[in-house]
Amino acid sequence: MRLSTWGAVPFYQVKTSTLGKLARSASVCALLSVAWVASSVPAQAQQYQFNSVQINGNDRIGDAAILRSAGISRGQTISGGQLNDAYQKLQNSGLFESVEIEPRGGTLVISVVELPTLNRVRFEGNKRIKDEALEQLIGSTERRVFNPSQAEADAAAIAEAYNSEGRIAARVQPRIIRRDQNRVDLVFEIFEGDNVEIERLSFVGNRKYSDRRLRRVLGTKQAGFFRRLVKRDTFREGQVDVDKQLLRDFYLSRGYVDMRTSAVNGELTEERDGFFVSYNITEGQQFKFGEVSVVSEMPGVDAEAYRKIVKIRPGVIYSPTLVEADIARLERQAIRDGVDFMRVEPQVTRNDRDLTLDVSYVISRGQRVFVERIDIEGNTTTLDRVIRRQFDSVEGDPFNPREIRQAAERIRALNYFETAEVNAREGSSGEQVVVDVDVVEKPTGALNFGGSFSNNDGIGVAVSFAEENFLGRGQKLSLSISTAEDATRYGINFVEPALLGRDLAFGLNIDYAETNSSYASYDTERLIIQPSLTFPVSGNGRLSLRYTAEQIDLLERDPIENGLTIAGDIAADPQISSSIGYEYTYDTRRSGLDPTSGVLFQFSQDFAGLGGDSKYIKTVAKVTGEKRVFNEDVTLRATLEGGALAWQDGTNRVVDRFLLGPSIIRGFEPGGIGPRDTSGTSNDPLGGNLYVAARFEAEFPLGLPEEYGISGGVFYDVANLWDLDDVNLNGGNIQGEAGSFRHVVGVSVFWTTPVGPLQFNFSKALQSEDFDEEQSFEITLRTQF
Repeated sequence: MRLSTWGAVPFYQVKTSTLGKLARSASVCALLSVAWVASSVPAQAQQYQFNSVQINGNDRIGDAAILRSAGISRGQTISGGQLNDAYQKLQNSGLFESVEIEPRGGTLVISVVELPTLNRVRFEGNKRIKDEALEQLIGSTERRVFNPSQAEADAAAIAEAYNSEGRIAARVQPRIIRRDQNRVDLVFEIFEGDNVEIERLSFVGNRKYSDRRLRRVLGTKQAGFFRRLVKRDTFREGQVDVDKQLLRDFYLSRGYVDMRTSAVNGELTEERDGFFVSYNITEGQQFKFGEVSVVSEMPGVDAEAYRKIVKIRPGVIYSPTLVEADIARLERQAIRDGVDFMRVEPQVTRNDRDLTLDVSYVISRGQRVFVERIDIEGNTTTLDRVIRRQFDSVEGDPFNPREIRQAAERIRALNYFETAEVNAREGSSGEQVVVDVDVVEKPTGALNFGGSFSNNDGIGVAVSFAEENFLGRGQKLSLSISTAEDATRYGINFVEPALLGRDLAFGLNIDYAETNSSYASYDTERLIIQPSLTFPVSGNGRLSLRYTAEQIDLLERDPIENGLTIAGDIAADPQISSSIGYEYTYDTRRSGLDPTSGVLFQFSQDFAGLGGDSKYIKTVAKVTGEKRVFNEDVTLRATLEGGALAWQDGTNRVVDRFLLGPSIIRGFEPGGIGPRDTSGTSNDPLGGNLYVAARFEAEFPLGLPEEYGISGGVFYDVANLWDLDDVNLNGGNIQGEAGSFRHVVGVSVFWTTPVGPLQFNFSKALQSEDFDEEQSFEITLRTQF
């Protein structure tokens, strides 16, 4: 009787198919051997007894280890089946290329060919994924026994990594090179292939929203004009589920509670370099809020008192986000009232007749469960306190599942972690809960190189360093240098978002700028030091308190002849202002009742006179309203703003007053409207103490393929800048001090490119003054790369 492997393969250049034969040879040989034994052995089971065992071919593995693996002892009587089992054990041990077992009288001869030792693992042909990343994917380890099955599995794992990046045509072939002393090198030859792009994203069943609008919702994008620079147009199978949830959230926030995605179909192009992806959706009907009520099932809690806290009103388009916001308000009020373990559960009643949803907030007493502790793992850089302050609950507080979910969202929103999982489990008793936080850190620092171009400041470059999680404390630190033909700027900005562990942000901004604009006959040097404190005052409102120390110097530029007023400002030498101020911001563009519209309101004042050379009050107010119409394909925007400078002491210079640029009124150069000194050759703008401006604009698609990223717009701007009270005119020839309204219309072209948003403005002044400086074309590009 002789059991052996069958058809050994030499180790020179073995490809995937050959490795598979090596790995599967044992099972084939076993079947052939068993068949041979069955055909040649008499019906009565044969018994064997060996007085000695002879082992041949083993260098690294000792005789005793081989016998233990085979399960055979000297002098033991075994059957033919047991002998076959011993062969199978040796073959399946993963240590031998081939095994032979042959009884020779009272001696059992075991001959083995050991698998070689893996000397070195290399990767060839990989550019997109580095060697270090591939090494983390494979199980083959240097200086271990080479395993053909493991090499095949490693090749499959590498191919899957490329597939996940959209390179489904990637191929991986393991190749073996034999070395001396029974060693081999394992080389993975990689053909990466090209990215499989999304050629077309389409939707079936959508009636309310166009394909163009829904494509903006998805995280995946169509392959565009700059497809080689865009990464989001690569097909990734795992992204489909994410996109389905994004679609669901989009429709839910707009009242379509029955929306569902019934299927997602992907079709590979004939060239196998692209996909056509189609989403089959059912929109359903849009629902609004019906009756909203509060019911108390908790003794001592007045439902009517809590009903006044609810913000939702009947007739508003239904959104789960608004319901969650109401519940959070009710629970916060309960904490202020000293009511523990209060739970608020929304009960929704559907009225198909009038397409409304009645919401009843049921107040009840929840389980008496406390937070035993919060365990945080995985944060190698970020301090525990940065994560803990995202929780409203601390150890010993009543457990509230909704608060835990909201804390999880806040932790993810920090953008410090690749993944962040927050789960609750039972603690040391049934009344205790342990909250587990598992995070995986990601890089939070960035060194950015950028560029800008505008016909106002010319071509510029920018270099900045930003760290969003400085020293793991959750602080933000940025250093920036930007240069353009007409301006140079250096800045340092630091933000502590949770001063003293509270929702109180401390900021420090230091900014130094030099300008030599072609739109003025003088140069400027400006240094600003500004610390600030910012905190919430309502759900959508924030208040910022600040102190500003500012030094500004006007420099004469030879050989230009300045106007008399500007010459007086230059002669005033550097001026220092010291002021305190505040800014209130109210913003509903993201968290308002209507997801298709929003309002931004800003109001600020600065009071100078705490030392320094100037004493004044500067007030600025702005309100912006935005609305998306025509199934959200068109965005309408209106802005009204104004400012007033009340000067009381010191030298009121041009750099202290308001100067209007294209960001406030298009169609004119920076400082192109308002009072002007024409006594010199420079025709300098003087600015004004008062201004008011309104901008109305619409942005809409142009009918071009969406992947080009080009859209259009129209605008109408009107503004006035006037008043030179408390200004030393020095006998200059002043025009436009009384002011007049300028009117401008124009069209815009927006081009979203991989290197940044590019904007073209073509404008025509309908009403202007003879001394104004018009600008009918403007182009702006800002980017980071």
